[in-house]
Amino acid sequence: MMAFTPDVFAKPWRDAERLIPALRETTITSSFNGLFSFTPDGFPLIGESQDVRGVWVAEAVWITHGGGVGRVVADLLADGLSDLDLHDCDLNRFEPHAHSRSYVRARGAQQYREVYDITHPLQQMEQPRPLRTTPFHAQQRDLGAVFFEARGWERPQWYKANAPLLEGYTVPERSNWAGRHWSPIAAAEHLVTRERAGLFDMTSLPKLEVSGPGAAALLESLVTNRVDRPIGSVAYALMLDERGGIRSDVTVARLAEDRFQIGSNGPLDLDWIRRHLPVDGSVQVRETTGAICCLGLWGPRAREIAEQVCADNLGSEAFPYFSARRITIGEVPVDALRVSYVGELGWELYTPSEYGQRLWDLLWEAGQPSGLIAVGRGAFESLRLEKGYRLWGVDMTTEHTPYEAGVAFALKPRKGEFIGRAAAIQAKDTITCRLCCLVLANPSTIVMGKEPILVDGQVVGYVTSAGYGYSVGRSIAYGYLPVGLAEPGTSVTIEYFDEGHAATVAAEPLFDPERQRLTV
Repeated sequence: MMAFTPDVFAKPWRDAERLIPALRETTITSSFNGLFSFTPDGFPLIGESQDVRGVWVAEAVWITHGGGVGRVVADLLADGLSDLDLHDCDLNRFEPHAHSRSYVRARGAQQYREVYDITHPLQQMEQPRPLRTTPFHAQQRDLGAVFFEARGWERPQWYKANAPLLEGYTVPERSNWAGRHWSPIAAAEHLVTRERAGLFDMTSLPKLEVSGPGAAALLESLVTNRVDRPIGSVAYALMLDERGGIRSDVTVARLAEDRFQIGSNGPLDLDWIRRHLPVDGSVQVRETTGAICCLGLWGPRAREIAEQVCADNLGSEAFPYFSARRITIGEVPVDALRVSYVGELGWELYTPSEYGQRLWDLLWEAGQPSGLIAVGRGAFESLRLEKGYRLWGVDMTTEHTPYEAGVAFALKPRKGEFIGRAAAIQAKDTITCRLCCLVLANPSTIVMGKEPILVDGQVVGYVTSAGYGYSVGRSIAYGYLPVGLAEPGTSVTIEYFDEGHAATVAAEPLFDPERQRLTV
């Protein structure tokens, strides 16, 4: 609390009296001068401490949000669950660097300065940077990478060196708002990946190692898909809460009898697993994100490029889709996962970070005759969007069940008990909405996400992910609609900057629905 300052208060009070004349007849009987609390991302801190069990926090809450926060905290204390998704507010969401005094001061002050500004969804924080760089950072700078920041990582969004590629493609222009923090170079990178091959820096993907004699049993109790499979198996799975809501989606690779690598969504997954560790010490979990770098090599020429520097059998029979193998690229030991978030043939290639530069250089040199390019996150997003791959925290959260989000294929109730199993089974017959693929009638209209979806003038849903599918030539938006409006062919309107834009529910995925490019 600070001392009350009547002179500062006087003008806002006069403004309030003009807005609400009845205030002129009132008397101020008490006053206070309170300080706002601003976190590095501007959201509150809500939840139970991971360090001291039983200590609950509700901090950095604006007075206008107090009632809602009080309600959800009461739900959490009484039931352990809230019917509202709280991952953006979770006390344990931050990476370790975000707890430092200098980071909190710099980012919190910026949140204060911009609190009433209209900020673009892609607007970047400028300080403190850079914090976390991958082993490929020097090569990326040499290629003119434009870096965006995520969880402290510097990630290329597009590469200026790829600008000459635009001579071979026609890229639709974007409006002023949709065109901010965007470059048509990302479109060219998208198309070259589909036609040839792209090299993606995937190091910032949060990675966890779960190990020990009880690792398989623990993971089976936490995830929806069967992961207790032979060494070299990879499974896409969900982690649910007790109500069947989607806490996260993960990729689980069994690298040894007692060791699993998990591609996760961040600190909340680590916190969730830690809270369920057996007390007998039979399972250990640790984050390995910074210790292990990763390159994604994807595209129709990915195999021919990898075979230039790898003597291992990379054919589909020896190395099928959704499997993992230890291979050697040049001199570099690599755990290769044949998975793809962009819908193309290829691998995620993991190696200890000290080998990272050599891994990049080997693949880069081998790929030049085949037209390999470096590709940024802008193209990565549009590639996954036209394939209909879900993004947790955007397309699905704890407010959605697997059936509503369109990921029920990862739900295997027959495998045995896991958290949320009973609720997820019951949810199959009670869904009220579905995540739908929408195609805008005007391909030049690009929406950004979170726009309302209307039918007959009434709001019926909202957009989650949106962008342009350069391979299919359509403006795409995903959004939740009531079940009765979720059939392909249904006409809806997306409201964007106070204008209605016609769109139609489409069958998904829009690109390669038979998955032929993935399994070749």
